[in-house]
Parts: sequence; C-alpha cells; structure tokens
Amino acid sequence: MGRFNRESFIIRDKDVLRDDYQPENLEERDEELDEYAATLRPVIQGWQPNNVFLYGVTGVGKTAATHDLINELRESAEQYDDVNLNVIELNCTGCTTSYQVAVNLVNEIREPSHPLTSVSSSRSAMSETGYQQKRIFNELYSDLEDIGGTILIVLDEIDNIGSDDDILYELPRARSQLDLDVKLGVIGISNDFKFRDNLSPKVKDTLCEEEILFPPYDADELQNILSQRAEIALHDGVLDGDVIPLCAAFSAADSGSARQALRLLRKAADVAENEAMSGGKAQVTEEHVREAEHQIQRQQVVEGMHSLTRHGQYVLLTVCQLAARGETPERTKLIYEQYQQVVKSYASDPLKRRRVHDHLSDLSLHGILELMDSSSDRGNYNEYELDVSLSSALDALENELGNLDHVREVAEENSLLD
Repeated sequence: MGRFNRESFIIRDKDVLRDDYQPENLEERDEELDEYAATLRPVIQGWQPNNVFLYGVTGVGKTAATHDLINELRESAEQYDDVNLNVIELNCTGCTTSYQVAVNLVNEIREPSHPLTSVSSSRSAMSETGYQQKRIFNELYSDLEDIGGTILIVLDEIDNIGSDDDILYELPRARSQLDLDVKLGVIGISNDFKFRDNLSPKVKDTLCEEEILFPPYDADELQNILSQRAEIALHDGVLDGDVIPLCAAFSAADSGSARQALRLLRKAADVAENEAMSGGKAQVTEEHVREAEHQIQRQQVVEGMHSLTRHGQYVLLTVCQLAARGETPERTKLIYEQYQQVVKSYASDPLKRRRVHDHLSDLSLHGILELMDSSSDRGNYNEYELDVSLSSALDALENELGNLDHVREVAEENSLLD
C-alpha cells in the first residue's frame, strides 16, 4: 500500500484537537460567560454599549468566548427592529502603534477578513503608511458614522501596541467628543496582565469600564476539556486512562492553557498513530505523551535558536551545563563566568557581559529560559534556569555544536536528565 491512504488506527478527526476548532459549547467558562453576557446586555436594550476589557494568558478561552457571545448577541438583536448591531473585529498581531490599529480598522471595514466583522464598504482600502495619524482617525470616524447603529469594535491581542495606547482613549470617547451618530463600544482582549496595569489612567477610565479576568484552567478543568474533544477526535478505546490526566497536568503546571493541552494530546496521538501504522498497538499511552512533550519542547528550542548567533548557542549551552550539575537557577554574573569557559573550549573569544545578558533575555523571550527576579541583602538581581527539559535543549544544541554526551553524563550522575 502507498504512503498516502485514509487508514487510521487512532485519530478519527484531528481537526477537533486544534485550538481553532469551535465546539458547540465552551467548556469550563460558565461563570465568565455569564459575567461577559451581562456586560453586553445593554446592546439588546438599545442602549450605549459598555467598553469591556478581557485579560488572561493565551489559550484560556477569551477569543472563543467573544465569538460565541457576539454571535448569540447578533441572533438576539435581529429580533428587535430598534437594534441595528454591527461588529468590527481586528486581531492586532503585528500592530505596534495606535496608527497601525486605526488604519487596519479602516481596511477591515472596507475589506473584511475577520469572522466577526459584519460590515462592508465600497470605499478603497488605505495604504498602511504615508498618512498623518489625524487623517487616518478621521477616515475611521467617517466610516463608523456611515455604518451607524450600534457598533462593537473587538480588538484581539491589543497588548501588541505596548505603550502607544491613543486608539484606546480616542475610540471610546469618539461619540461624545465628535458627536458621531453611532452607539460605539470597544472590547479589548489581552494576553498580557502587565499591559492592563501599564495603561495610562485616562485609558483605564474609558476602556476598562468593565473588566473580566479569564484565569488559567486547572488540571480538572483541562481534563474535562480534553475528554470532550477526545471523544469526538479519537477512535473508541484507544486512550489509556492516564493519558488525559497527564496532558492536563503538564499544561496546568505550566500555563493553564487549553491550547497547550490540546497540542500535547494531538502530538501524542500522532506519535501513537505512526507506531500503529508500523505494526504497533493502536493505543495512546503515557509514554507517547512524554515523547510528545519532548518533541514539542525540542521544536520550541529549535525555533528559538533561529534568531541566535553562535554565542547565543554558547550561552544556552552554559545554562545547560549548570542545569546538569543542579546549579540553576543561577545569577547572570556566575553564568557569565561559566560562559567564558565554554567559549574557550570552542576556541573562541568571549563577548562582553552586557551582550551575554542580551542573549539571556532573548532566550527568555523565546520561552527557552525562565527569568526569575530574586533578592538578597545586597539588593535585587536576575537568575535564569531552563524553561524546557534539559534533554530537549541538548538535542537541539547538538545539531549546531556537535556531540554533548559529556553534559548528559553529568546530568545522569546527578539524576537530572529528564
């Protein structure tokens, strides 16, 4: 039989395990959905919408809840002749300024591309550069007034704009300040807790009229979510009893993200499927979950290393050597001292300490290292440790730096090789 066929021993419908799959009901979010629905209820009354700010780590249901409730709200609004509800949705990934958000909102109105957007315009899209911000804002306000009625603007991942939050001040005030003939509400969604804290006071007063926290899922909640998906996605009887609890435990201990837990279960099913196609048992086991976790973390390191120079790799190897000896988390000063020895073993010249600090920061941003703020009698300082398994990091480094068995041997002697 050829390499490509529809035979499947484990997986019935893999798409159900993807994070963009929309289940009929959003599990384990009843309390948040009720609170969210209450903030949207003025729309049905024909009143001015609330401005709502949703926050929580990635993968905890903020966007899915928004899609579910907005669609339900639209269906309800159609029953009332005096409610003309329109929605504009924008994912702000790649938008680092208020200017970029504004011009992308204009273009979303004129060339819709997001699932919630329910408006369209015959006007031409605008270039993302070459205009003054005032011109872009005026174009946006003109388009909003042309749409009329009640308008909800959903700004997903709005934390990408950082400190340039003018758009979050101007939009909620547009109706009162510019006498726009619309009832305008803004829904901001953020994965970054610090973004909310760093908003200017004037923005907090307007955007954060209603705030809803989506907390991380705990292990029991993740088990329920995975069980619901697995029942549809996988063939009957292929899951060992400890698979879903282990996937849930890994994710709950890390981020509490359903997205992460689903990815792990999906990868474990892939590993088991490949074995079954080669004559193995059609069963997903704890070993498959652990292998999936290793592969995911290894890929995370590989992807993060794409942006590293050779010295960035030396810095990561340095932390791996310290981890193998059980000496992490460790302070930047001592990491730098060890780094100098590593560089010397590769017949290279070390960078200045500041540059090594920059590489540590880059590795932290890519989720390979964890930065820990610590303090002592001498003041505050930074410590770093691996945020992936040691074996995953070493596997990825060996592709670039060659054999690292000497590090593995030290880790094994200390019972630290996962």
